[in-house]
Amino acid sequence: MQKNMKRWLGRGVTVLVLAGVAALAWQTLKPNGLPEGFAGGNGRIEATEVDVATKLAGRVAELLVDEGDFVKVGQVVAKMDTQVLEAQLTQAQAQVRQAENAQLTAGALVAQRESEKQTAVAVVSQRQAELTAASKRFARTETLVKRNALAQQQLDDDRAVLQSAQAALAAARSQVLSADAGIAAAKSQVIEAQSAVEAARASVVRLQADIDDSLLKAPRDGRVQYRVAQQGEVLAAGGKLLNMVDLADVYMTFFLPSAQAGRVQLGQEVRLVIDAAPQYVIPAKVSYVASVAQFTPKTVETASEREKLMFRVKARIDPELLEKYITYVKTGVPGMAYLRLDPDAEWPAELQIKVPQ
Repeated sequence: MQKNMKRWLGRGVTVLVLAGVAALAWQTLKPNGLPEGFAGGNGRIEATEVDVATKLAGRVAELLVDEGDFVKVGQVVAKMDTQVLEAQLTQAQAQVRQAENAQLTAGALVAQRESEKQTAVAVVSQRQAELTAASKRFARTETLVKRNALAQQQLDDDRAVLQSAQAALAAARSQVLSADAGIAAAKSQVIEAQSAVEAARASVVRLQADIDDSLLKAPRDGRVQYRVAQQGEVLAAGGKLLNMVDLADVYMTFFLPSAQAGRVQLGQEVRLVIDAAPQYVIPAKVSYVASVAQFTPKTVETASEREKLMFRVKARIDPELLEKYITYVKTGVPGMAYLRLDPDAEWPAELQIKVPQ
């Protein structure tokens, strides 16, 4: 009986000790209540993610960065194999030279046709002069024949000469029209040759652009989060090689009930406390407030149900501050976000800004 009493007393003391320890722990670890005019919510540090992908299908020739590396905008992070593109570029450059030669030939043909027209015009002038002389001779002969000063045979001969001159003039004029048609055709060939040159040069520019795009560059400053592909892999067009985070666009996403979210304004001051470094208080500003509630119940009828409505809020950290402490930035880290809903309220001492030195 005495042993049982001692056993029960021992257990009672143990329970009391544990209860005391638990009470002490609760007093130590319980969250401090926020003053009036403030709101807070649990959140997680996030950043804009950017995929580095190839524009064209091809083989990964070289990866120049590893996971965790910091990269600057415009820095080459990977190279794609360009042997086929370079061969196509050489072919396109040869086609440019061929088209330029064709353009020169077409231009020379135009000059030739214009020279032929000038010759035809000169022939027309000659035939016109011959026709004029033949007409005058025929008129004189006709007058003399009427006076019986010349034989009829001379009149017939001069008529034949006149008709021959008329035919020769018509033929010469036809040559001029033919020369005009030849010039028009030659000029059309020039335009066609110019188009061929422009098309060939455009192919060179396109292929050179494809070769330049085969040097994959970081679209912005950030950190490589993970590799999607490895050197030697063949990727389809749009295939992803790297995933990186933009360390200039870092924010915390958290949720507030509707009563508090309705008082939040864009640009409103926020203080962030990260679980991994609770000794620091990081300044931020509200950059987004969702227009649609999350965790919405199927029916919203009572005040208690409306309190379940939560709105997503994003607090963006100043890019200049991020650049100063870029090596400290980590995504996925949980923490707390605190907002001052009342602009006249003073921030508590524990929420005064404090960043690493």
